[in-house]
Amino acid sequence: MIVYGASGHGKVIIEILEHIGEPHIEIWDDAEKPPVWDYPVNRPLAPELPVMDKMVISIGVNATRRKVADRFKESVVFGTAIHSSTNISKRAKIGEGTVVMAGVSINADSVIGRHCIVNTSASVDHDCVLEDYVHISPNATLSGNVQIGEGTHIGSGASVIQGIRIGKWCTIGAGAVVIRDIPDYATAVGNPARVIKVKQPGNYE
Repeated sequence: MIVYGASGHGKVIIEILEHIGEPHIEIWDDAEKPPVWDYPVNRPLAPELPVMDKMVISIGVNATRRKVADRFKESVVFGTAIHSSTNISKRAKIGEGTVVMAGVSINADSVIGRHCIVNTSASVDHDCVLEDYVHISPNATLSGNVQIGEGTHIGSGASVIQGIRIGKWCTIGAGAVVIRDIPDYATAVGNPARVIKVKQPGNYE
């Protein structure tokens, strides 16, 4: 498995792959970087060249992860990295390129999109839908039937009550309690969460 991004997030993914017995781990990064433990960091192949190994993108910034996925979508088959200590329903669906960290719970009929991050000890209850490039931070809780739009970042320890819809490319602050729907491109913080800023459409950073 190729781990794209020699970062702290990448270290967590490498240890997941080690834990599940992935036989071959290779690290790629666009910048020249020192080895990560015993793993050398290599420059990526050109995107037009076919890649034999599967890849996961170890970049926490959702917009950057999307750019890398688009760059290699014609030459790479994306894998998943799912820690063995997770509790994932057999009726849940996990998209390609997604990583699921230790202690995560994903319940029945939830759908996790492509290139998502469900981080340490997060909880995703029944019938939730996470669109592509979503990041659910450590200890965040999504109650049942929550929908999260593309590229949205749910901060550490945030809670979202049942049936809420959060738009695309939103930021929900750490510890926020979301009790009403959040529009696209919004930043919401606090308890209860309130919108403090709305970005222009297309501004994903």
